[in-house]
Formats: sequence, structure tokens, C-alpha cells
Amino acid sequence: MVSTTGRAGPPEVADAGPELLTGDPSSTAGVKKGPFLAQAVALVVMVALAGVVLGRVYSGGLLTGLVAGAAAGSVLVGVACRRLPSWLVAPVSVLAMAAWTLWSLRLAASRADLPGPLADVAADAARNGIPRLLTALIPVEPTPDTVLVPVVAAWLAGLAAAEVALRAGRVLLGYLPPVLLYAGALYVVGPNADPAVRPTLVFVAVAVLGLAVRGRTAAAGTDPAAGLPAGVRSAVRVRLAGASAAGVAVVVALAALLGPALAGQVGGRPVDPRRYVEPPRVDSLDENPLIRISGWALHPDQKLLDVTTRPGDPGDGEGPAGGSDPTGADPDGSGDVPPGGDRPRIRLAVLSDYDGVTWRVGATYRNAGRVLPAAAPAPASTVGTVRQEITVADLTGRLLPAVPTPREVTGARVAYDPATGTLIRPEGLTPGLRYAVTSAHERPVVNLLATADVPAGAEVARVLSVPDGVPEPLRRLAAQLAESSGAPYARAAAVEQFLAEHYRLVADAPSGHAYPNLAFFLFGPGDAGGQRGTSEQFAAAFAVLGRLVGLPTRVVVGFRSPGTGPVRAGDAYAWPEVLFDGLGWVSFDPLPRPDTEPRPVEEDFRPPPEEPPPSEAPQPSVEPTVPPEPQAAAGRPADGGGVPTAVLVGAGAGGTLLLVATVLLTLLGMRRSLSRARLNRGDPGERVAGAWREVTDALRLAGHPVSGDLAATEVAAVAHEVLAQATAGRGSVGPVAVVELAGLLNRAAFAPGTLTEEQAGRAVMAARVYVAALRQARPRWRRLLWAVHPGPLRAATASRRVPVQRTAAPVPIPRDGASR
Repeated sequence: MVSTTGRAGPPEVADAGPELLTGDPSSTAGVKKGPFLAQAVALVVMVALAGVVLGRVYSGGLLTGLVAGAAAGSVLVGVACRRLPSWLVAPVSVLAMAAWTLWSLRLAASRADLPGPLADVAADAARNGIPRLLTALIPVEPTPDTVLVPVVAAWLAGLAAAEVALRAGRVLLGYLPPVLLYAGALYVVGPNADPAVRPTLVFVAVAVLGLAVRGRTAAAGTDPAAGLPAGVRSAVRVRLAGASAAGVAVVVALAALLGPALAGQVGGRPVDPRRYVEPPRVDSLDENPLIRISGWALHPDQKLLDVTTRPGDPGDGEGPAGGSDPTGADPDGSGDVPPGGDRPRIRLAVLSDYDGVTWRVGATYRNAGRVLPAAAPAPASTVGTVRQEITVADLTGRLLPAVPTPREVTGARVAYDPATGTLIRPEGLTPGLRYAVTSAHERPVVNLLATADVPAGAEVARVLSVPDGVPEPLRRLAAQLAESSGAPYARAAAVEQFLAEHYRLVADAPSGHAYPNLAFFLFGPGDAGGQRGTSEQFAAAFAVLGRLVGLPTRVVVGFRSPGTGPVRAGDAYAWPEVLFDGLGWVSFDPLPRPDTEPRPVEEDFRPPPEEPPPSEAPQPSVEPTVPPEPQAAAGRPADGGGVPTAVLVGAGAGGTLLLVATVLLTLLGMRRSLSRARLNRGDPGERVAGAWREVTDALRLAGHPVSGDLAATEVAAVAHEVLAQATAGRGSVGPVAVVELAGLLNRAAFAPGTLTEEQAGRAVMAARVYVAALRQARPRWRRLLWAVHPGPLRAATASRRVPVQRTAAPVPIPRDGASR
């Protein structure tokens, strides 16, 4: 269609005149300035609303403001450049986007206290923006890597919308980029925030107003059929009416088809895209730092950290580093100090999972910002704030030490597991790394421990689980310790006291906390290295014994806090914790007190009951007398001390029957194992060859062994005759099955690697059908011996090389259970 201005294009573009096509708002031939600006404002609001939706999972309002700025900037650049050619607008807008993005990254880095030049920060954000956004802990802190993608996406959506809706005049099509951006924001948020009802209603209302303004402007313009002949004008109007009716029909049909499905999803739980992205992983040393205790114990002077605790903060006071006596750790008598002492220890990792061999952290780490999510403290506990600055020296790995429970970390990018409170630095620790940690240190009220209960149920099944294979002495020890202790805290204290009084703490004990290691530590002879270990064995033994007596336990690896000063390898140790209702996790210290000699385990651990010895009471002395002549009783010999003959015969017969039954069962098991290996293992070609061996073995058992110079088709013919004779002409599917099997065997020989799993399955089924039919045709007593006949086993053992049967030239028949 050609407009009155001489330009070709759609009517709405042509009618817009010089205002939209040349950008002159003073022109009266195009759309008026008011509706044009109204549409621009509508686009800005729609793009900015995507930032409002996404900002619900962010901490603070920084992201919402940056996305709103990108929306306004992209649309305003499009409006300002409307006099320029369309091909020049995109480069200008991209340059403006780069400037706004760099300023946004700088602002986010400044707010998050991230060090480093802007170029390095921007490069890191560009490399890791998407994975860190989808693995970040909620609420997400606005850092350069978590704001880059939303800001760039918002700018590009605004640019595309402005070009299509304002310059080309396709308002409805121009709404597509903001709609896609809004849908993407909803998808990223997923189930991690409340439904965005208000922003969605505002989004729809703004879109409708923009369309209404455009429709009113178009209605006030020139009739597209004006100036045409009457006949043509009527045809154009009919076409326009038909197109409108068709569009309405399509909309109604889509609403009818998709409406119920969409309505059914309203109350459903949205999909969380974070489940498709793998969070940061750690290596074995970080997954099980308990094995590092023995190495640190051998080098106690190695400096791992430098710690500075700010003056006046809790955690810098003096007090014992361990011990379960509250009187030594609670000088004011308030009863609010845990059994482990009042100085908070520096925690490296929490190990909650045990499989009988290894204690593991089992954490799911999520990238986090400075501020970590705060968990509600236990009701019966007091919370103090501990602030420390930590400088890494020789400590390696990714685990980041901190006083539990960390609430804010500055100076290092971290990932966090809220379930255990464990921190990692995904890039790994480096000497000289300095960071500050603010922690909420919980101190349970000790006076409530004696009456506290422990939780149960699925929520704590992870820390109550006891894997199979517990040594019997370990179970007996746990039962003995629980006998005299009813309350949970009494049971925990009994385990703690038993370990502290009967075992020796040494630095040169080998690492290991599997069931055999713990059994040797607890019950092994002292002169052979038993009954001594590092804190690794003490903590692991406490945790396992605690779970055996019904206590939810875990193992923690960390360091004794010096308050302010160096933390050396000798300060590293492990301790157990028990979960109590209302009190949270309470630490225990099963290590022996310094300068104390352990008591022998045998003094307090009762050995298993033994069979009572025969009575050794002295017999009354009698005068020797002449023994009477033995009288033979009826049915038994005169010598009453002998075994009756009937007993001997019965025992011999029973032993023989038992031996025969054992041999038959062994042969049966070996035959079935051979058949399973042939039919179920290997690639399709090997399974087809195994099925063929089953058929040839069946022929051998039926008394018709095949010669090694026969081809596969010839063997199939022999098998057909054998089965026909055995069944006396009765119909059977066995011959048909073995013919198909011969064809598959030929294919395996001449076209190796072309057989499919389905064909291999048909071959296996064919062999089974034929063997079953041939066996069924045998006499009853031969059917009983069929499954235990050793012939196939001998053939499989004797044959070493298995060539594949062919049809063109005779080759030896496969005879053993292996496929080569």
C-alpha cells in the first residue's frame, strides 16, 4: 500500500507521517506528541516492572533501581535518536548501555565492598554472571555478578521495544520484548517469593493503556480506504473486517484452549531454575576435613591463621577451652555457658553424614553476598555478637573458618550452606587473604540441659542415621552406657565421661574413623596401639555411640580460638555436638583432661557373657570295690559307653545326603550363573553368541551334540529335527525361534556392531523358548537332572577360543560362556 506522502509501508506507519519517520514532533501529519510520549512512558514502566519482580529475591532495592535506570535510558536513547537512521540507533544505544552497565557494576562493587579494579570486576561478572545468579543464596546481594545480567537484559528489551513500537509503529509487536523480560524475571524468581499479583496487574494495565492510546490515535487518522474508488473501497473494508474477525476468533480459540490449562497452573508451585544448575563443589579434603587432624597434630607449630577479635566483643574473654564442668566456664553463675566453655571456637566445617567409613559435610553451597540469611536462634539460648578479622597463612582448601554462626562476611566472595552453617571460598584460600566475619554466637542455658529432650522424625533423620555394619562390641558398649542414663543429656554425659576416662590423647595416631578404626580405638590392646587416638577418633566415637543411644549427633572440625593472635596446627581439633529441643546444638568435649592416666577399659566395660564352666565340685571319696560284671541290656552292647550302630548308620546316611544336596545346589547355581552371564551381559553381539551357546548346550544334553564343522543354518536344521522327533510331531515354536537365532548369529559375524538391544532380546527369547521346549520333551527324570548336569560347565571350561558361526563356510560351534 502506498501512502499519500509517497512512502511505501503499513498504513499505520504511512499515516504517522514525518513525526515517526523523520522524528519531527512539530509535524501535524503524524501522531501527536502526547500519545507518542505516553507510549514511551508505557514501555519504560513495563521494562522497569521486570526489575520490581526480580528485586523481590534481592537484598535491598539496588537492583530495582538499576533495572529502572536501564529501562528509562534505553527508551530515552531511542526517542532522542529518532531523527537518526535506524541502523545507527543500535550502536549508539549499545555504547550508552556499556556506560550504564559499568557504572552499575562500580556501584554494586562499592556497596558490597568488593576489592579490585573495575576491569577485573567486570570481566569476572561477565564470565560468571549467569551461574552465580542461579546459584546465589536468597536473598541475593546485589553484587557485580548478580546485577550484570538483569541490567543488560533490561536495556536490550527497552531498545528493541522502542525501535519496534515507536519508530516502526508496531505497538503490539513492540510489547513482546518487555513481556519476555517480565516472564523471564518470574521464572528466575520461581517459588522463592510470594506471587507477583500487583506488579502483574500494573503491567497489564499499562500495556492496555498504551494500546488504547495507539488505537485512539489511529482512529483519529486518515481512513485507509479514503481516496479509493467505491468498489475498491468496499473490498478493502470487507478485507479489514474479515481480518479483524479472524483475529478475534483466534484470540477466543486460544483462550478456550489454553485458558483451563493456565488456570490450573495458578495454584501450582513454580519451577525453580536453580535445581538445574549445579552449585559449587569441593574436593575430598574439604568434604571430609576430619582426616586432616592427624596431619596437623604432627606439625603443631605450623601457623594456619591470624585472628584479631575486636576489643569489647563477646568471645574475647578468658575461659577454659574445653571441659564439661559448667562451674569452670560460668564464673558469674548465670548458667548460660555451654559445656564446651565460654570462648567461641572457630569452626571450619560441620560433618553430618556418616556411611560407616567416612564422615562428610554433605553440604549444598550457594553463592552468597556479604549478608548471610539469619536463622532463628534456639529459644532457650542467649546470642552474642562476635566480630573477627582473619588472615589466612598456611591453611589450604576452600573451607573458610568462622565463629558459628556467620551472619556477615566482607573481604571475600563466599558460598554458604544454611543447613550446616559451613562457608567456602569457591576460588580457594590463598596466603594473605584477609576477611572479616560477624557471627551470632549462641550459648544455650546449661541449667536446662538436664531436662531437655532431643528431637525425632524425618527432620533429624540425617543426624540420627546409623549405617549397617556396626561392630557388636560397639553396640554392647552403647547399650551399657544407656542402661544407667535415662535422660538424653545424661546419656550424652555418660558417653563423654567414658571416653575421657578410659582413652589416651596422642598426636601420632593414624587417621581413620571407619567402623574397624573405631572398634580398634575402643577395644584394641593398648600395647598394640589401641585405646589411643587424636581428637578425630574421640569425636567420631562419641558421635557414633551417641546415635546408637538415640541422640542426634554430628562432628565439627575447627580451631581453639586465641582471642587475638595466631592459630596454629596444634589448635586444630574435632568435637561432637548433640541437638536438644529448644537449646540447639550443644558441644561436648570427650577428650581426656591433661596429666590424667586413663583407666583400663576392662574395669567398666563388661565383656560378653561366656558359657559357664563345668562343675568342679569335689566328688565324695569312696572305698575302692570290685566292679561288678557288666550286664548287657536289651538292644545294646555290654559296653554302655559305645555309640549305637543305628546312630552311626543314620549319621552316615544323613551326611551323604547332605553332601549330595550341596553338590547339586552348587551345580545348579553355577549353571544359572553361566546362563545369566551369557544372556544378560555384554553388547548385543555377545548376547546373541551366548544365546547360541545355550541352544548347542541343550542339544548336547538331549543326546545330539552338533559337530564343529557345521554352519549356523545347518545347526538350526539339526535342532529343528531333534525337537520334531522329541515332540512326535506336536506343534512347537521352538524350531522357528532357533532359525531366527541362527540369522542373528550370522549378522553378528558378518556385520559386527550392527545388532540392537531389541534384536539381542529377541535372540535371548528365542534361545529360552527352544531350550524350554526341548527340555519339556525329555522324560521326567531327565528333566530333573537337566538343570544340574555338569556338561555345559565342562564345555565352557575346556573351550578357550570362540569363533562365530557362519553360513558360507563351516567353523567351530561356540561352546563356552565367554565371548571373544
